Amino acid sequence: MTSSASELARRLAEHAEAVCRVYLSNGCRAGNHWIVGDVLNSHGRSMHVRLKENAKGSAGKWVDEATGEHGDLLDVIGHSCGLAGFRDVADEARRFLAMPRLESANAEREPPAVRSSPDAARRIFAMSKPIAGTLAERYLAGRGILLGDHERALRFHPGCYYRDFVTGETMKLPALIAAVTDHDDRVTGLQRTWLDPGGDGKAHVADPRRSMGHLLGNGIWLGLDPGMPVAFMAVGEGLETMASLRIAMPSLPVVAATSANHLAGLSLPPSCKRLYIAADADAAGRHGIDRLGQRAGEAGILALVLRPQLGDFNDDLRQFGAARLAAWLRDQLVPEDVGLLLQPG
Repeated sequence: MTSSASELARRLAEHAEAVCRVYLSNGCRAGNHWIVGDVLNSHGRSMHVRLKENAKGSAGKWVDEATGEHGDLLDVIGHSCGLAGFRDVADEARRFLAMPRLESANAEREPPAVRSSPDAARRIFAMSKPIAGTLAERYLAGRGILLGDHERALRFHPGCYYRDFVTGETMKLPALIAAVTDHDDRVTGLQRTWLDPGGDGKAHVADPRRSMGHLLGNGIWLGLDPGMPVAFMAVGEGLETMASLRIAMPSLPVVAATSANHLAGLSLPPSCKRLYIAADADAAGRHGIDRLGQRAGEAGILALVLRPQLGDFNDDLRQFGAARLAAWLRDQLVPEDVGLLLQPG
C-alpha cells in the first residue's frame, strides 16, 4: 500500500522539529517556530516553520517572509536535498521516517537527482531545450518579449514536475526554464514558470513560478556572453521586467535577481561602472533597490534607478510598444549611454 503525499507530509509534521534539525540545520528554535534563512538552509531569520499545530495553522507549514514562498516539510526536503522529482522526495522522506521505500517493477522512475540544488538545477536545465518554436517562446511573445533563440539562459522543458503545496498533488507541466548563473556562467539555480499546455499563458495552478538552487548573489543574465566585460548593465527583480528592457534597448546587458531580497544581495561584475536598477511602481522592492544602490556606491559604481510609467516595464512594453518605452527611458540614462543604447531620434 502506497503512502500519499499528504500522508507523508502529515507524518513529517509529527516530527517537525527533528526534520528541521536535519534539513534546516543552520536555524534554531524560537518558541513554536524553527527560524532559518530560507528553504535552502541559509543562515538568517526570514523563514519560519511551525513546529506544533495551533490556532494559526498546522504543524510543518512554513513561509519565507522575504520571498513569499510557502509549503510543507516535503518541500523542505526537496529543496534542501536538491531533488527534482516527487518520487525522489518521497523516498528521502520515507528514509527519514524509517519507512520502506516504494518499489514497483512496473513503476516508471526518473534517474535519481544529484543531491545538491545547483546540480539538480543543472540537470533540469540540461534536460530542457532552446525556446524557439515552443510554448515558452509563445508565452514570452504574448508578453511582448521577442528574444528568439540567442538568449542561452532561457530554455523550455515539456514536462517539468509541479507539486501543489496544499493538496500534495504532483503533475508534469510545460515550463519556461531560466538559468540562474554566477559571473563564470555556471548554473547555480533555476526559475521555473509553468505554462498552460493549451497556450493560455501561465499554468492555472496556485504558484506557477518558483525558483530553486543557490540564488543569492546570482541572477538570470540576458545579453551577456561568458567572459565579456560589463561597463554598464541593468538589474531588477523579475525576468519579464528585465527582458522588456532588452527589447527597448537590445545592447543593454540585464540581469533578473528573481526577488527583492536577492536583488539586494546581487553580486556585481568588477568591470561595471554604471548600474541601472529597474524599479516597479509599487514599494515592495524598495528595500532591495536601496540596499543594492548603497552597495554599488560603496564599490565606486554609479547607480541610477529606471522608473516605468505603469506598474513595471513589461506593462509599459505591452501598452506602449518598444519605441515609446525607449523614448521614455532616454531621459533616465547617462548621456554617454544614450548613443550606445538607443537609436537616434
